[in-house]
Amino acid sequence: MDNQEFRTLIMSTRPPFLILTPICLLLGWSLVFSKQNDFSVLLLVISFTGAILAHISVNTLNEYLDFKSGLDLITKRTGFSGGSGALPKNPNMAKSVLFIGIFSIFMTFLIGLFFIFYYGWQILPLGLAGMITIVTYTRWLNRHPFLCLFSPGFGFGFLMVLGANFALTGEYSSSLVFISLIPFFLINNLLLLNQYPDIEADIKAGRYHFPIAFGVSNSNVIFGLFILLTMIVIISAITFQILPMLSLIVFLPLPLSLFSLIGAIKFRENIGSHPQYLAANVIATIAAIILLSISIIFG
Repeated sequence: MDNQEFRTLIMSTRPPFLILTPICLLLGWSLVFSKQNDFSVLLLVISFTGAILAHISVNTLNEYLDFKSGLDLITKRTGFSGGSGALPKNPNMAKSVLFIGIFSIFMTFLIGLFFIFYYGWQILPLGLAGMITIVTYTRWLNRHPFLCLFSPGFGFGFLMVLGANFALTGEYSSSLVFISLIPFFLINNLLLLNQYPDIEADIKAGRYHFPIAFGVSNSNVIFGLFILLTMIVIISAITFQILPMLSLIVFLPLPLSLFSLIGAIKFRENIGSHPQYLAANVIATIAAIILLSISIIFG
């Protein structure tokens, strides 16, 4: 395997997007860290490995299927949408990328079995939901507007955050379920805005996500609504002492989300030509989740 082929395999995992995994895991672990409870570093490492492999499987399967469908050949790529573009440059690596996707999901499955044997069946619903999301995302969820709209926040905001906490404690936290609404709304917005530049290409490829089904104007309304709901959840959680007062720092990056909304209203499907708005949305999401974790740990 030469350097170009190796680079194709690495790029097909979409490394810039993988950063979302440890950030969501940190939120799930933050409640454990805040209570200064003893926890197993080994379990932390295993859960981290499983989550990264799950994310890699989603990305590589998406890369392979988008290439085979022809979507990668017609999409206008930005730094935040349109895939990595690795396979169109090296189509002979398609089977290798598919192998990585299948191998990653198999290893994720084995790690899930480990936690079932370690803790019992209670983690099974999370695992099954996660596996179904991985397998169905590209071929099925992308063809159902509301499922596609909610699946990113469900996968990362709920499954990954709750799974990370369960991996260290062996139980579910009711407060974390409510807190998980914050990354749920923000991560849904992350994918929603990134779909705008791909609308024309996605239509040709047979996708039917929210911006295609209901238009950009309605998508902007949803984007703004998710920002508002994020703020409401933060205030409510602080009011009911689910979150500490320090969690007000989560509001600091949210003006960037509003900046992104302004860009979406102004440039609509052409927002990809103005990447500062897409970048602001990414920064707001990542920063808000990190600050939320910090506030829980030190609040």
